[in-house]
Amino acid sequence: MLAYAIRRVLLLIPVLFGMTLVTFSIIQLIPGNPAQTILGEQATPQAIAALEEQLGLNEPFWVQYGVYISDLLSGDLGVSLRTNNDIAQEMWPYLAGTLELTVFAMLFAIFVGVNAGIISAWKQNSIFDYTSMVIALIGVSMPVFWLALMEQWFFAQELGWFPAFGRNNPREPVEAITHLYILDAALTGNWQQLGTTLKHLVLPMVALGTIPMAIIARMTRSSMLEVLRSDYIRTVQAKGSNQSVVIYKHALKNAFIPVITVVGLQAGTLLGGAILTETIFSWPGIGRYIYDAISYRDYPVIQSGILVIAFIFVCINLVVDLLYAAIDPRIKYD
Repeated sequence: MLAYAIRRVLLLIPVLFGMTLVTFSIIQLIPGNPAQTILGEQATPQAIAALEEQLGLNEPFWVQYGVYISDLLSGDLGVSLRTNNDIAQEMWPYLAGTLELTVFAMLFAIFVGVNAGIISAWKQNSIFDYTSMVIALIGVSMPVFWLALMEQWFFAQELGWFPAFGRNNPREPVEAITHLYILDAALTGNWQQLGTTLKHLVLPMVALGTIPMAIIARMTRSSMLEVLRSDYIRTVQAKGSNQSVVIYKHALKNAFIPVITVVGLQAGTLLGGAILTETIFSWPGIGRYIYDAISYRDYPVIQSGILVIAFIFVCINLVVDLLYAAIDPRIKYD
C-alpha cells in the first residue's frame, strides 16, 4: 500500500508540470496587455514599454515560463495587478470560503445520497424507492441557479428561517484566525457566531449539493442492487444474517467503489463550479475572486486561481485512488 501511494504521488509531478504549462499558455493567448491594464488607457507607449520591461513581459515565452515555475517552486504566486498585493495572502480568505462551502455541500450530498441509495436498494420497488428516485431525478435535472433563487424566496423571504446572502452577520464579524468561519467561531468559543455562520451556510450548501446528492443516490442504489444479487450475498443470507448486517457489513464495501468515483468527480466539479452559487448568495469565494480578476484582466490572479483549483482537483483524484486501494487491495496500477 505504501509503495502504491508513493508511486501515485510521483505520478502527480508530470501532471502538475503539464498543468502549469497549459495554464500559463492559455493566459498568454488571452487578448490584452497587462501593462496597458495597469497604467490605464491614457498611458503613453513609452510608459507601457518601460513597465513591460520591468515586469519581464517583453521576454520570450520560455523565459517567462521559467521565471514563473521558479517562483512557484518557492511558493510565490505573484502580485495582483489590480491591488498590488501578494496573491497567495489575498487569495486564501476567498479560497477558505469556497472550501468551507464545498466541503459541507459534499458532506450533505454524501450523507443524504448514500443513505437514500442504500434504503432504496434495500426496499426496492417500495414507495420510498419510487419517491426517492423521483426526487433524485428532479434534483439532477434542476438548474442550480433556479433552486438557489427558490430557496431564497421561500426559506429566506417567506419563512425567514435562513439568511439569503453572505457568510455571516457583517455587524458581528467572526474573528478570522484560519478564515474558515465555522472553525474560527469554534476556536474562539463564540457559539452565537457559530450558529449564525451555520445558518448562512444552509441555503448555499443545499443549492450546491443537490445535484451531486441526486447522482450519488442513483449510483448507490444501482451499485447496491448489483452487489445484493451476487452469490456471496446469497450465501450470507442463507446463513441467517439479518438484513442490516448483510447491507452494512458485507454489501456496502463492494458497492462503494463506483460511488467513490462519483464522489471524487463531483467534489472537483463543485470546487470549480461554485461560482454561480457564490454569485447568487453573495458568498465571498474563489469563484467570485477569479470572476472579479477576469473583469479587471488581472492575469496573474486568473492564472493562480485556475492553478490552485486544478491542483486541489488533482489531489482529490489522488485521494480517490488511494481509497480504491484501501477498500479493495486487488486494485493496483502496475
